[in-house]
Amino acid sequence: MTRSKGSHVTPEMQRISAATHHDPFSVLGKQNDQLLVYLPDLNAPPSVVTEKGQQALIPIAATGFFTAPLTELNGSHQKLVWQNGSGYTHERYYPYTFAPQISDYDLHLFNEGRHWEVYKVLGAHVKEVDGISGVLFATWAPGAERVSVVGNFNHWDGRLHPMRSRGSSGVWELFVPGLGPDELYKFEIRSRATGQVVVKSDPYAQAFELRPATAAKVNAEPSYQWQDGNWMEQRAQWDWQHSPLSVYEVHLSSWQRSDDGGFLTYRELAHRLCDYVKPLGFTHIEILPVAEHPLDDSWGYQCTGYFAPTSRYGSADDFRYFVDHLHQHGIGVILDWVPAHFPKDEFALARFDGTALYEHQDPRLGEHKDWGTLIFNYGRNEVRNFLIASALYWLKECHIDGLRVDAVASMLHLDYSRNEGEWIPNRYGGNENLEAVEFIRELNVQCHGQCPGALVIAEESTAWPQVSGPVYLGGLGFSLKWNMGWMHDTLDYMSKDPIFRQYHHNSLTFGMMYAYSENFQLPFSHDEVVHGKGSMINKMPGDYWQKFANLRLLYTYQFTYPGSKLLFMGSEFAQWAEWADKGQLDWALMEFDAHTGVQKTVADLNQLYRQSPALYQRSYQSDGFSWVDCHDNTQSVISYLRIADEQTYLVILNFTPEPRTGYRVGVPALGTYREVFNSDSQYYGGSNLGNGDGLVAEEIAWMNQPASLELTLPPLAGVILTRD
Repeated sequence: MTRSKGSHVTPEMQRISAATHHDPFSVLGKQNDQLLVYLPDLNAPPSVVTEKGQQALIPIAATGFFTAPLTELNGSHQKLVWQNGSGYTHERYYPYTFAPQISDYDLHLFNEGRHWEVYKVLGAHVKEVDGISGVLFATWAPGAERVSVVGNFNHWDGRLHPMRSRGSSGVWELFVPGLGPDELYKFEIRSRATGQVVVKSDPYAQAFELRPATAAKVNAEPSYQWQDGNWMEQRAQWDWQHSPLSVYEVHLSSWQRSDDGGFLTYRELAHRLCDYVKPLGFTHIEILPVAEHPLDDSWGYQCTGYFAPTSRYGSADDFRYFVDHLHQHGIGVILDWVPAHFPKDEFALARFDGTALYEHQDPRLGEHKDWGTLIFNYGRNEVRNFLIASALYWLKECHIDGLRVDAVASMLHLDYSRNEGEWIPNRYGGNENLEAVEFIRELNVQCHGQCPGALVIAEESTAWPQVSGPVYLGGLGFSLKWNMGWMHDTLDYMSKDPIFRQYHHNSLTFGMMYAYSENFQLPFSHDEVVHGKGSMINKMPGDYWQKFANLRLLYTYQFTYPGSKLLFMGSEFAQWAEWADKGQLDWALMEFDAHTGVQKTVADLNQLYRQSPALYQRSYQSDGFSWVDCHDNTQSVISYLRIADEQTYLVILNFTPEPRTGYRVGVPALGTYREVFNSDSQYYGGSNLGNGDGLVAEEIAWMNQPASLELTLPPLAGVILTRD
């Protein structure tokens, strides 16, 4: 019978049993000449494995503490054997004999806010220490009195695995031998200020269980064998400013569903999306956020796992397969990424260690009341590090080709969607969020510097200057900015009955006043086809035929206007209904000629765009565009030239349902001109009115051009001509 050593329990031991001790390694493990173990609620004392077999530890009364003389033990680390209350036998090395695993240099870089691969340090990582395999857990919680890792392996009991505090760094760590991939875990955190205990998911976790469950999952160290080497090499040399960029925006769960209505997996989506997108000619897809998020209705914009592809569609390696497969077939992948705000869910980042750690304490700085979310504290080194490391994780570890940064305007402006008295000015009295500006600049410097060829795209709707200007010239450093002004003006114009468009002609022409102030992308995104705004086809006026003609004309305008392109799923075949995230696109419409005609229009415009330097070579240079006539408001016609080194296209757009014969337009040179595209082609569902085999320019000066053509303009259509 194992005898009790007595009932003496020190105050330090009492703090261990009460789960309030900040430094368990000063009490447990090897202390002087004894091994001290805490394993409460056992039916019998545990044993320690020695060279002579198992030796029972000596209980210290009925406290849950056990001890053994070190002189009777062998090795640097001791393996314990015990049975829990249900009779299950555990055999593991004791964690409290292992030295700290995170280097002081790692902690220094993190506290400076410059540890760009901190996701390899914090979180949960399978590793081997002194020849013993296990998992190293680490988290940042400077306001905590005690942090424990809890999971199935310890029955979610925060007393069993309290973590080691790394002092002023605010980091806590613990190596737990015997654990491996797929182990579920969270962090139990006791606030130093209030004593409140909360259980939190790991902010740095690289995998989670399927929602609505919220535990993090130990992810195996990445072993995916990438096959996209050629793509990645070419991307590093990609001159995107002089190349075509056409993006298909996708919400993975509502693009297509399985036959039973469930989600497709990443691997299924890889093949289906590739087979669909490649013939349409898009260069990239852009996926709405796939970082882990608990609420389907948020579409991914209320993120809780900034380093984890959502488990809705499979594992992290399944997601890598998704990206890899698209790369192998010549399609890039851009990810919607959300550093502007995060949800208030109690299990996640909000008041993570009992304090406003990732957010601001003052709601005038730290809360978006419109969205019910919290705002990151960009003035904190470790918070900036967290976000920039997240961006780099997706670019480097998942081979993502670009990030579309959501809600940039809300980051830049302290008074964003706030009334007077609801915000706090910066130190100069202005409304600019100076800390957010510095964060954004550092984000772009690091993403572009470490991942050449990767894009960082701003969804920014204000007149903030130089959003896509270089950081070294005072800009924010984004690659591209969504042209929200052009989008709103264009959709407003197109929604007008053609008889009234002559009074709104300026909506078509004003955008050229600022077209080269930024590197612009022209978006018709998911935001424009939800919340009562109507689908793209339903924004168009007129009867059935005119709606489709208007939409084909709109896309012709988009693809010939300077800037890269973005089109949300379903818009490419004129889905009638608004986007509904609960189901899938209305693929049955592909049985109707009018809808396939729009799809063919988009496919041919993409191919023409990709094959025609005139449409992409100088998209961000003013010498790539020249008005021929921007003043013909009475007939609602505009015409312009798109210009490259060895190619020029003439674009003429008729925004009325009136065919116009004998319409004269100026051209830069004599010669024969032929149509290379006509959105009124019968192939697309149009009336097939056009200019036949070609037109010969006459030596009649017109519209400040030395020559001119007399041509036919089809109704509600655009034609593109080139000189042979």
